[in-house]
Amino acid sequence: MPAVVKAQSRFRRHVIPRRAEIQMVVDAASWALAIAFFALARFDFAVASFPGRGVLLLAPLAALIQVGAGLAQQLYRGRYRFGSFEEVTGVAVAATVTGCLVLAVDAISSRTHLLPVSVLLGAGTAALMCMLGFRYVWRTRIDRRRRPRAEHSQRLLVFGAGEGGEQVVRAMLREPLSPYYPVGLLDDDPTKQNLRILGVPVVGTRASLVEAADTAGVRTLLIAMPSADGAILRELTKLAEGAGLAVKVLPTVGELFGNPVALRDIRDLDMADLLGRRQVETDLDSIAGYLTGRRVLITGAGGSIGSELCQQVARYAPAELMMLDRDESGLHAVQLSLTGRALLDSPDVILADIRDVEHVNRVFSERRPEVVFHAAALKHLPMLEQYPGEAVKTNVWGTLAVLQAAAAGGVERFVNISTDKAADPISVLGYSKRIAERLTADIAQSTSGTFLSVRFGNVLGSRGSVLTAFAAQVAAGGPVTVTDPLVTRYFMTVQEAVQLVIQAGAIGRDGEALVLDMGKPVSIDEIARMLAAKTARQIDIVYTGLRPGEKLHEDLLATGEPDVRPVHPLISHVPVPPVDPLSALALDAWADRSLMGESVRDLAGLASRLPAQRL
Repeated sequence: MPAVVKAQSRFRRHVIPRRAEIQMVVDAASWALAIAFFALARFDFAVASFPGRGVLLLAPLAALIQVGAGLAQQLYRGRYRFGSFEEVTGVAVAATVTGCLVLAVDAISSRTHLLPVSVLLGAGTAALMCMLGFRYVWRTRIDRRRRPRAEHSQRLLVFGAGEGGEQVVRAMLREPLSPYYPVGLLDDDPTKQNLRILGVPVVGTRASLVEAADTAGVRTLLIAMPSADGAILRELTKLAEGAGLAVKVLPTVGELFGNPVALRDIRDLDMADLLGRRQVETDLDSIAGYLTGRRVLITGAGGSIGSELCQQVARYAPAELMMLDRDESGLHAVQLSLTGRALLDSPDVILADIRDVEHVNRVFSERRPEVVFHAAALKHLPMLEQYPGEAVKTNVWGTLAVLQAAAAGGVERFVNISTDKAADPISVLGYSKRIAERLTADIAQSTSGTFLSVRFGNVLGSRGSVLTAFAAQVAAGGPVTVTDPLVTRYFMTVQEAVQLVIQAGAIGRDGEALVLDMGKPVSIDEIARMLAAKTARQIDIVYTGLRPGEKLHEDLLATGEPDVRPVHPLISHVPVPPVDPLSALALDAWADRSLMGESVRDLAGLASRLPAQRL
């Protein structure tokens, strides 16, 4: 028998936890005591006039109905987080139902009311306040018990008292072992200057950062703004470093994917945050419309852009994702990141070189892709200045091979990945990518599918990125080499760039180039100095001069190209004149080194809007 009792007890604890049992008792008692109190108050606390019969009948009834309504609302079954706004709503609904039913019973029970209506209305309000007050006090007690001890945690200021700041402050103060303890908030919004979050006050704006840090005795600033762009982060970082503060940040909105902020999300600031981060709004319905359930092929899948394309396209549940590259190590890495295994024995990885026309044609005829992202290319500017013929073979002829195979295979949508160096090009890389844009426009005229190009600038974290080179030079003790103190470049994180590439694929029209808004260009010299300043050693900056084919300032739009954004605020649509593929095939990719200048001039002529001419 004792075993049965214990089993029943365990079952009751599982279905209705101990805290819920206490809540049920408190809720029931709130109604009973409120009715008794208001009945006494209604008759000026005269015991002789106390309506005992009405209280004895309606008080227990109200208590029972409240518990029943609460069970129906699952107030006592863990449906709501304790003390949350959702639980407040549930309690209010249950109390309203209880009050209405008690009033109805009182109205129909006899010719005269068991209790005055004013008693029941007042009791209902008081009972609700008691129930909510109890929850508030209990929740406050729990929060204080969970709060970490300030002396055992790193004290910091939090910039941003919006949703991100509120979530991270709550996360820090509700974890006893939290390594961080917020002592103040900063926000530029004047309406938040008197705000407190779990007792942590807003102590000023960014202008009062230094004073607030000194007053609070902190050495760390947490920027709690997931939607902050690089410009804001650079400004705040300069202020913080001027005050001797280390800087930490939260991930971007895209990285959080709608998840609440947690302690594990707090991380050190990196250069990608300072240069390229911003919030990108995407139309998920339009993207899913052309990717979900389709066979998607990505060339150059092992590269920086290609691998991120694979990651993001996979989220939209394509019927088949085909990853093509000539680099088997790149394919190994991207398959491992996608599936957690990399045996390279499945049909989703395709080892092929886009220069091999026969192999490319066979892939398209056998696998029948419906959507193609063409990211395969040679992209290192100085290398292609030395070997322009290689740019012809890969960026021009290889692109043409993929375009023609896609047209013959009935591809529905083809997105060619281009570069800002194709706008008014002066380098072999720029010429070859501009020709690729024009070839894409030509194929678009003769096929039923939609063929377009997408153009953007430097991608942070990509192979060969200037940021990677600077970091390696700083790690080696310097010097850091900068071509020119005035040189600027556009930057975007690879995640942001690919988000816009996929969005562009949904809204682009035949033959045009979609140009991604990269924000404001950033000084390369400033980047080098920021990286050098993060080390304790003295790092010299050395200026080497612009290399052949380099511009002082890059352009996203060529001369005469309109900046028209009919669909997306960060995507411009520009027309691209087609070029005859026979002209591209006539380029000499095997010119002797002594004829290299002539080969480059031929590339430049074909890339131009005008017929090829000697430069």
